Amino acid sequence: MRLMNRRPSRGAALALALIPFAMLLIAYAVGSEMRLAANPNDKLLPAANTIVEAVTRIALTPDPRSGDYLMLVDTQASLSRLLAALAIATAIGLAFGLLIGLVPFARALLAPLVAVVCMIPPLAVLPILFIVMGLGEASKIALIAIGITPFIIRDIALRAEEIPAEQLIKAQTLGASTWQVAVRVMLPQLLPRLIDAVRFSIGPAFLFLIAAEAIASESGLGYRIFLMRRYLAMDVILPYVAWITLLAFLMDAGLRLLQRRAFPWFGERAR
Repeated sequence: MRLMNRRPSRGAALALALIPFAMLLIAYAVGSEMRLAANPNDKLLPAANTIVEAVTRIALTPDPRSGDYLMLVDTQASLSRLLAALAIATAIGLAFGLLIGLVPFARALLAPLVAVVCMIPPLAVLPILFIVMGLGEASKIALIAIGITPFIIRDIALRAEEIPAEQLIKAQTLGASTWQVAVRVMLPQLLPRLIDAVRFSIGPAFLFLIAAEAIASESGLGYRIFLMRRYLAMDVILPYVAWITLLAFLMDAGLRLLQRRAFPWFGERAR
């Protein structure tokens, strides 16, 4: 049997998936031990016990000045901004993507604009947002929404155009209006694709969130990372990076589970 046709069992697939992570941990442990052996005060690759102490201090011990659990406060601040921006981007992306994909006049009017907006680096707009909207929550949420909304619109519009024309013709033959075609024919088929579009936007959304928090914020995961950068506190920065990665992974896994539960037919067809 050719190698391309051989598939690992579930246990083998899990073992193969864990190998790269184990290799990264081993490489880090070896590199940390070598650097600390050469310089016990080295901060670039802190030892595992140093990282555990830092996590205990920022996540499990109240801050002496504020009494807050810093990692919890930062996580709540960042997730509130991220989820608000994702909700806004999802609603706008679905509405305009469906409109562009279904109505030719709307496609001619809006598709070129969306294509151009996609080319604008969102971080270049950040100073403008701070000037216009101030340094509060609105500008941070707006940056994330501006960064991911155009891509969701384009993705949904492309998926709408992929829906077989025969379905649209049959619906119109049965007397469906444009609104009924959009709601009864296209929307049910676009919703699982919308979940995929949001999943693929989680990474960029975290990028814009951290950039906004690093520049102007008093709380948040990005704020804490860049604050600790001043002190070369890698024992705090590395756990925060790992925590952000875990949050993104859990959000992606949650959306995949929602897609499988709400639209089981979509997963079957994708196979």
